[in-house]
Amino acid sequence: MKAKLFAYCICLLITFLSLNGAAQNKKLPRAKLQNILNQSINNTSIFGVVAAVNNGKDYWVGTAGSFTPKTPYFIASTTKLYITAIIFQLKAEGRLQLSDPISNYLPETILNGLHIYKGVDYSREITIEHLLAHTSGLPDYFQGKQQNGKSILSELNQGIDQAWTFEEAIAMSKTMKPHFKPGTKKKAAYSDTNFQLLGKIIMNLSNDKLSTILKERIFIPLGLSKTYLYSDPTDQGVTLMYCGNSPLNIPKAMSSFGADGGIVSTAEESAIFLKAFINGTLFPQSDFEYMQKDWNAIFFPLQYGTGIMKFKLPWYFSPFKTMPTLIGHSGLSGAFCFYCPEKNIFLTGTVNQIKKPENSYKIMLKLIQSID
Repeated sequence: MKAKLFAYCICLLITFLSLNGAAQNKKLPRAKLQNILNQSINNTSIFGVVAAVNNGKDYWVGTAGSFTPKTPYFIASTTKLYITAIIFQLKAEGRLQLSDPISNYLPETILNGLHIYKGVDYSREITIEHLLAHTSGLPDYFQGKQQNGKSILSELNQGIDQAWTFEEAIAMSKTMKPHFKPGTKKKAAYSDTNFQLLGKIIMNLSNDKLSTILKERIFIPLGLSKTYLYSDPTDQGVTLMYCGNSPLNIPKAMSSFGADGGIVSTAEESAIFLKAFINGTLFPQSDFEYMQKDWNAIFFPLQYGTGIMKFKLPWYFSPFKTMPTLIGHSGLSGAFCFYCPEKNIFLTGTVNQIKKPENSYKIMLKLIQSID
């Protein structure tokens, strides 16, 4: 096993160097990158954009519209990378295993009726890895339809702000139908419920608040002074997201997301976190390879591994160019936090728009393609 792993790493390194040697030794094309951001502002769906680009040798951060490099924004589901990092830290410390059933860490009040599929209760068969990989089959409390026929997401898009607790999120999930039996091969269903549960497991193991755990395990060690878990709805220091052409003021909801999407950051500090996530600073680098062992489709063309997302367009979208792979995570807010292994490029930032989620991917592809 060790010999195979060593051979694989050598092959990967050779490929990596052959593809990226030129790019890593060149300055980033700042004028081209800035022009891409400038052209993205249309004042109909994108009012402000920020992007940080790092190729391992050079670093650039650019803005257009309403953003500055220091503007704090909601990173939304990019938060899931931070939760993934803590789970793998706890694994490295021997405090949990990915194969552990979540029943080891959660009370009966949460487990009862959590996953009943076709009349069978699978609640105690769900593992930590199932939650990380979205292979639990659990419904999404946030995007699934509630008993009133509406989802929280649809209500928020209408400007109906609301708050909820962890217990209320799980209770909502229990009213919805699971997608499949936990661990069903080749099946994944993206669900914020999974990361609500992971957040609670982390808090139960650490006997502390999630905001404190994130601060002590990630923010302080990496020197992230502007990154924090949004928990105070009176906090007006974060730029508002847009929904279409209207600002979306939903502080109650943003203070409720927690582990599935509640972090505030900047493009610069997100870039610091992403590099630490990739290079083994936060947890053993071998675990980053493990996260990529299995990919399952969630939303075309997105796939999910173990706690991370992959974006890669099929070849027929651009038959004369190699389509880059992006590994990391995006958020409903238009936030992005991705690594491109072919060019060793780190990309972080946001288009700050809930509608048209393709906008952030279009900008990332343009930025990557502009770099030789």
